Amino acid sequence: MNKDESSLTSLISAFGRAYHSQFDTPKIFDDHIAKKLISPKEYNDIKENMVQGIPFFNKEIAEKYKGNPDEILKWITQVQLSPTPLARAAYCEKILRNEVRLGVKQYVILGAGLDTFGFRHPELESTLEIFEIDHPATQEFKKKRLEQVDLKIPGNLHFIPMDLTNTLSYEKLIEKGFGYEKTFFSLLGVSYYLTKQELSSLLDQLFAKVPTGSSIVFDYADRRLFEEKGFSNRVENMVKMAAVGGEPMKSCYSYSELEKMLESSGLLIYEHLSPAKINELYFSNRKDYLTAFETIHYIHAVKK
Repeated sequence: MNKDESSLTSLISAFGRAYHSQFDTPKIFDDHIAKKLISPKEYNDIKENMVQGIPFFNKEIAEKYKGNPDEILKWITQVQLSPTPLARAAYCEKILRNEVRLGVKQYVILGAGLDTFGFRHPELESTLEIFEIDHPATQEFKKKRLEQVDLKIPGNLHFIPMDLTNTLSYEKLIEKGFGYEKTFFSLLGVSYYLTKQELSSLLDQLFAKVPTGSSIVFDYADRRLFEEKGFSNRVENMVKMAAVGGEPMKSCYSYSELEKMLESSGLLIYEHLSPAKINELYFSNRKDYLTAFETIHYIHAVKK
């Protein structure tokens, strides 16, 4: 992963959140800070690339909305880009808020990208320590961008550069103030890009040094990932785009397979959301294009 690829991946995700915050109603997840992390040029470049790329996504939509770039952008963003990032963030932060009420003192965001949780929740600065872990290039890009837009880093937000495909360094976490306390982890948009062995090893390492009751929320792709086309071929397009972008999707799972993997790491599944359940919880009664992705599930697992 080079710097450009790293920052582009994060920017496109932030673009989807920013677009939703500005234009979509009702809100699934309102990241009102995301747009601050995207320069006007980056925003327009992503917009133009998406609009110009509509024939790849859907030739009928390209023809139907020819000459209407705003509707084309809405279609691509709501169908392809936004559904999973929005709903999984909404679910994760709902669980996190409850865990904080139950005594969680530490939040570790794995693959944080341009996450804005620490900036959106200043009320937690004295009660929750937040540790963002991501590839060094992505993290360097984010820190420079925060400086450029004059966003002050909260005192409880700590950056830890780390490659998640390698051994997790608890030493780096401890250096930033991480302790043996009840901890909540999020691993969003990452499991697909790890091999099964890498995910299993990461779970083992994460939960080896935290107490009982610590937990994790993550999303995963089911066994149909490489076969299911999805609405307007969006699942197939997602897999193709990842490969073309140099970050191919590597893994998909059955529920029982994940259950065994989590069990071997000392974890129990507390809640599992299927695509149908995600659609019911986050996308029902909408009048736009937003619907849950056909192959993506969410899990909340807790250390026994």
